[in-house]
Amino acid sequence: MARNLDPKCRQCRREGEKLFLKGEKCFTDKCAIERRSYAPGQHGQKSGARLSDYGKQLREKQKTRRMYGVLEGQFRRVYFAASQSKGVTGERLLQMLETRLDNVAYRMGFGASRTEARQVVRHNGVLVNGRRVNIPSYQVRAGDVIEVAQRAKDHLRIKAAVEAAESRGFPDWIEVDAKALKGTFKSLPARAELPSSINESLIIELYSK
Repeated sequence: MARNLDPKCRQCRREGEKLFLKGEKCFTDKCAIERRSYAPGQHGQKSGARLSDYGKQLREKQKTRRMYGVLEGQFRRVYFAASQSKGVTGERLLQMLETRLDNVAYRMGFGASRTEARQVVRHNGVLVNGRRVNIPSYQVRAGDVIEVAQRAKDHLRIKAAVEAAESRGFPDWIEVDAKALKGTFKSLPARAELPSSINESLIIELYSK
């Protein structure tokens, strides 16, 4: 299975903003963006050149792809599916990324980061409607019940991640029982409930060329 092995903090610095790839570290002053907000590399501090329209579109796509932890081929397939579905393509794109099982598990606090939540899913640590699902890209639907498998409920990292997520608050489109390590996906999130730092129109412009 192909994976992006680039250092997480370098990815955030390249995009110039927090992508929350390192779990709790991203919420502390140890975050790389807090310490070095310029791009990585020898010429990182000098990379202030004005971007072309194509450059802005590319950076927005790369930022979104890295945020959700998907590869280029996967991202293209999600875009194509979004463009073929009913509704606004940009909003559907973000909804389809948010309803991936690994992302929903992350939103429910079953992992401190999307990478950690994806690992929990991959290792058969998550049940959907009582059935074990180990496919991170599985599309969760309204009404689905997601919970940590019994054998994984004693893992301290999962418990700590859920407690941290509960202290920050869960999105309105999910309902989580932190003690039972169980949650319900209530409905598709509206655009106002999705990350405001993403400009999906730039991604649509890039792929529409």
